[in-house]
Amino acid sequence: MKRRVPAILAASALALGAVQATAPAASAKAAGEDSLAALLTSDGNTFDKNKNDFDIVTEAALAIVGAKPDSPVALLADGSKRLTVFAPTDQAFRLLAEDLTGKTIKSEKKIFEALVDLAGVDTIETVLLYHVVPGATLTSNKVLKSDGAKLTTAQGGKIKVKVKMKPSVSVTLKDRDKNDRDPKAVLKALDLNKGNKQVAHGIDRVLRPIDL
Repeated sequence: MKRRVPAILAASALALGAVQATAPAASAKAAGEDSLAALLTSDGNTFDKNKNDFDIVTEAALAIVGAKPDSPVALLADGSKRLTVFAPTDQAFRLLAEDLTGKTIKSEKKIFEALVDLAGVDTIETVLLYHVVPGATLTSNKVLKSDGAKLTTAQGGKIKVKVKMKPSVSVTLKDRDKNDRDPKAVLKALDLNKGNKQVAHGIDRVLRPIDL
């Protein structure tokens, strides 16, 4: 698998080129159809030292599209399709890598490589699709009114929304892993790509479609 990591990184670079190449056409579409892929790659899509942004999930999505062009993940580049993404921060992936390897990995690039090495593209695709709710633009206002709702993901599994308004606002997403802390929405990273059919909300852990 280690031999595949450079190829996957190369594939993500090719996928980034494809997204950038289609960006002018996307911007010419109707208002409200800017894609999440365009937003996520707008900063140049480079690994950095900011643990609160979304470089790893962006790189993972692009790598999947590069390796599997027909993957449903490619819908993130089609701003005409409604969907909502619960996007793990880079720190969320760092915590996942630590759980899986027993090691603290500081470099975002090395975290990405470690996850590819451990899981492979197909598993990463499954995990990412578990973070996507297709067919619905769930703004933060809608999410805050969805306490108890079970959302069907593009992976086929469900996540349950738990909302608390007191003593402070919190949104927890309950996944299939019963013995690990559930992800919570990052309140400073809600409504990414607001005003479009595709929106995202940052979360502080990676959703797990199975009990690890």
